[in-house]
Amino acid sequence: MNDTVRSAGAAVVRQLLLALGDPVIGLVAAPEGLDVEINDVVILDADDEPDPYRGDLVLIIGGRGRRGHRLARAAAGRGAAVVALKTEHGEDLDELKRIAEDTGVVVLGVRPEVRWAQLDALARGVVADARVVVPEAGRQADLFALAQTVAALTCGIVSIEDSANRVLAYSRSDDEVDELRRLSILGWQGPDDYLALLREWGVFDRLRAGDEVVHIDERPERGIRRRLAIGIRVDERLLGSIWVQEGREPLAAGAANALVGAARAAALQLVRRRTGTSPDLEFEQSLFRRMMEGHIAPRTFADNIGADPDGPAVVVAFALDAGPAGGDAGRPAFEMRRATMASLISVHAAAYRRRSLVTAADSRVYMLLPGLPEQSGESIACALAGEIVRAAGQRMQLDVRAAVGSVVGGLHAIAQSRAEADQVLDIVLRGGGRRVATIADVRSEVLLSEALALLEQNPRLRDPRITALLAYEAEHESGLVPSVLAYLGTLGNVRAAARSLHVHPNTLRYRLKRAETVSGIDLADPHQCLFSHLQLLLETGQTAVPPGR
Repeated sequence: MNDTVRSAGAAVVRQLLLALGDPVIGLVAAPEGLDVEINDVVILDADDEPDPYRGDLVLIIGGRGRRGHRLARAAAGRGAAVVALKTEHGEDLDELKRIAEDTGVVVLGVRPEVRWAQLDALARGVVADARVVVPEAGRQADLFALAQTVAALTCGIVSIEDSANRVLAYSRSDDEVDELRRLSILGWQGPDDYLALLREWGVFDRLRAGDEVVHIDERPERGIRRRLAIGIRVDERLLGSIWVQEGREPLAAGAANALVGAARAAALQLVRRRTGTSPDLEFEQSLFRRMMEGHIAPRTFADNIGADPDGPAVVVAFALDAGPAGGDAGRPAFEMRRATMASLISVHAAAYRRRSLVTAADSRVYMLLPGLPEQSGESIACALAGEIVRAAGQRMQLDVRAAVGSVVGGLHAIAQSRAEADQVLDIVLRGGGRRVATIADVRSEVLLSEALALLEQNPRLRDPRITALLAYEAEHESGLVPSVLAYLGTLGNVRAAARSLHVHPNTLRYRLKRAETVSGIDLADPHQCLFSHLQLLLETGQTAVPPGR
């Protein structure tokens, strides 16, 4: 192993071998070790001359024997990090090893029956996966790595398939693979006759029916060894499956439990595979996110999305109820629902404005509508948001809320529109029955939130009498603080406040007098009432919605 420092997000030969390995590819020689980085995957045809390569994996197609050796040496001389050639079982590999020793290039041997197109796609997938980092876990999102982990936990031979029985990833394996496994890997999909048998035995019905591990007995006459399988599910949707074949050793005692955990881990990766975006669209969405944060020049942003930088624009924020997110399956289900919501929003936004943009950030989805009419921009955005919310509920069974920011005079101010949309959405999500709102609809609540934020940032503005009342409440659980809040929330209406607390008015009057005695505040003083109300709202984390409203 060499002492070079591996670049962040770079694939190395070790990963390629772990991911592909037998029965696809094998190591011939690696003079600098297995941590040699792979920059990209390129194809070199036997009839072409090598190009300059910068740490690439070069697939040498159509070249066998001396011709292939010449191309491998030439590719190494032009900067290739790894070369891969077709090699026969029992073939003399001494010349390839000499090429590796002379040039430092890693040499890989490809099995004759492997299609070059298949290997190209597989290798590019490994390189691409190495560049994808899951921020929450701090590690690569790699189905091949997951398959290898499951293999270690189960003492079996693992493959991960999508819902159409296409093989997505698999673990390394010894010579004990059965015919079903061998044909599935080489064909990159389960063979039809074996799939028909599994259907006949009811295996697929059981995978679709629930989250239980399915046991498949050995069928020596069919060339099928004992297996375990489990469906990869999100809500009621089957995204794929994980299969574990028994090899030389019996499966581990905890293999079934390991499969349950693996299915939950795989669900998130398959959701992200399904909801991935094209590079061009992903770039535009990234620009939109950075523009909302004020990190991109408006003219640069406008030029990239083809919009008028000085035309009226608005940002609309959307969020949905995460629903019952209990257990490990909650997060993949939420991400899938959010992706469904984002897709729905994109369709509606594009139908209205070709240059509209939709992007997700954290748990929310944002829509930018540029080039709005000056006089009717807000009403257009509200109508479109309402249509999206209704469609989400009626067609997708999604509980969506939307908030429309202020229409601003150009793309330079969309950060302001986004900030207002977020403030409005915070209020909408707290309840009150609204599904779509604008800043005008909830301006008082927004202003109150900002006032409470200022009060929180300036502790010297706190009234020590209210602090004393809160301390007394915390110690005695007397009900004085809720009583004062109800009284102030109804603007001094004792009967309305008592109804909201489900107590007699005289009981409330007694508590109010007691609160005055304990704290020293005067609830007959309007200025003290105003400031007491603000501080109590801040300290208790309540909203200013009057009780019983």
